[in-house]
Amino acid sequence: MEPARYAHREPGEGCLTTAVRIPVRVVVLILVVPVRLLWDALATAARAVDRTVLRPLGRGLALLWRTLVLRPVAWTWRTLVVLPLAWIWRTLVVAPLALLWRHVLTPLGRGFAWVVRGIGAGLWWLGAVLGRLGHRLVVVPARWLYTWVLTPVGRAVARLLTGLATVLAALVRWMVLVPAVALWQYVLGPVLGALATVVTVVVREVANALGHCWRVAGAISRAVGRFLGAVLRRLVVEPLRRAYRHVLTPLGHAVRDGLWRPVRRALRGVRETVRQTRREIRTALFGTPAPERASAAVPPRREPGGRGTRTLGSSTTALTKD
Repeated sequence: MEPARYAHREPGEGCLTTAVRIPVRVVVLILVVPVRLLWDALATAARAVDRTVLRPLGRGLALLWRTLVLRPVAWTWRTLVVLPLAWIWRTLVVAPLALLWRHVLTPLGRGFAWVVRGIGAGLWWLGAVLGRLGHRLVVVPARWLYTWVLTPVGRAVARLLTGLATVLAALVRWMVLVPAVALWQYVLGPVLGALATVVTVVVREVANALGHCWRVAGAISRAVGRFLGAVLRRLVVEPLRRAYRHVLTPLGHAVRDGLWRPVRRALRGVRETVRQTRREIRTALFGTPAPERASAAVPPRREPGGRGTRTLGSSTTALTKD
């Protein structure tokens, strides 16, 4: 056991995280252990089947494949294809090429190599002569010029430029940087610091005042809203509700029961009387219609539906029938 390993906690983790992590890991361990045991058992069984059944079966099949298929095919291929092609290659290709290489290409190559070696030797001697001439005529004068002319001049120019740079740096330092630093350190810095402090205090106070005023305004707004709601409820809603409940509702019930229902019953009686009168007038004018298959329980219809009724699709009407 390694106590330091199990007691280690990540930065920013507290006791609550550790207290939650331990039960979660215990529960997960309880759930995972059966699955892992089943997996290990299946893996062991698979390895045993592979070792005892599949591998011997594979070796036997491979042996049968090599014995019955590969060896006859290989012998047939070697006897009927490879050996004839090899004899043709050696007889018709390799032998003529060997003769051509030995008696033609080799002498030509040796002569070409001798010519190339001669040309290379001449070029080497020419390069050596040109190199000596270049060394004597270019390198030595250039080295002397660099050593005795350019180097002293360059050093003098470098010293001059260094002195000028030093003087300019001193002038810039004492005429620009030092006054600027002194001005910032003793004038601008304190003034800007005091101004920043004042601005910070002002901004903070303004922000605090805005927050406080916003909260007070909210309280005032809620109070005004409650007051206006109470006034509206007392002056408008309650009188309207009472008028609706105690005046309009009884008046509506009275109108419905005392006026509308009698008028509706009267209109129903008048409509029935008109329908009966129309039926009697039609009977007096056109006679009694044919008997209809009607039942007493069926209420009378508003329009007659017998065969004597005038229709749009019929050529015979009640006025022209026999």
